[in-house]
Amino acid sequence: MSKHDLRRIPVHIILVVVCLAWVYPFIWMLSTSFKNTREMFTSILTLIPSEPSWDNYERAWVSAKFGQYTVNTLLVSLAVATLVVLVSSLAGYALGRGSMPGKKVIIGILVATMFLPKGYTILPTYILINAIGLNNTLFGVILAEAGPAHIVAILLFTGYFANLPRELEEAAMMDGAGHWRIFWRIMLPLSKPVAATNFLFNFLNAWNAFLIPLVFTLGAPDLRTLGVGMYAFFGENAIDWTGLAAGGVIAVLPIIVVFLFLQRYFVEGIAGAVRG
Repeated sequence: MSKHDLRRIPVHIILVVVCLAWVYPFIWMLSTSFKNTREMFTSILTLIPSEPSWDNYERAWVSAKFGQYTVNTLLVSLAVATLVVLVSSLAGYALGRGSMPGKKVIIGILVATMFLPKGYTILPTYILINAIGLNNTLFGVILAEAGPAHIVAILLFTGYFANLPRELEEAAMMDGAGHWRIFWRIMLPLSKPVAATNFLFNFLNAWNAFLIPLVFTLGAPDLRTLGVGMYAFFGENAIDWTGLAAGGVIAVLPIIVVFLFLQRYFVEGIAGAVRG
């Protein structure tokens, strides 16, 4: 072993410790989801259940309706991520490739709106969704979640499109293509890395959303998403901690799997958007 490798050992040890501290809450939640209530309180630090059981998952999936909530969350997340990618890519193309007057001012205003808390915009959003008759519907949740300008997605597309060679558009225009055809046939296919990044980012946000799904499903409990469904384990006098742990695993595990499969596109999209 070389001296260089020996010097890296302390760094690796520190990284391993940090990694274990990072994943320990999820491991604890996974362990608790297989315990009964008595064992959870008597052996709270023990990670291996003495009598593992699937009862908590059955209770979460059936009694707490997590099966239906998972389907609702999947539909909402896919629709929101798709809409955000389509709208943000169009806005990013206009800002990144166009020569409209006041473009820098528009970008500055968009960046400024990032500092507005979502709670400030929930009331006008609710009034609008309710006025068009989509309150207490999944489509209303999707529009409320995807409707506001997603500034990060727009800026990522803007940076990516701005770095593409101008010769691509010039060659397409010489062949008689207009801006609409150039966008769909050339620019959007070339932006797959940043599109995948935005899709993943907004899919995760929609999957974990709480405020908007809560507000727009108050009158339709069956349309709740997983984030809102967690409240099923909170009673007036007690909390079903083991059922809550099982529900947490059901809610978190799918997005971990999705991120592990798509993390390469996430990194490539970020790198492509900020490059040169």
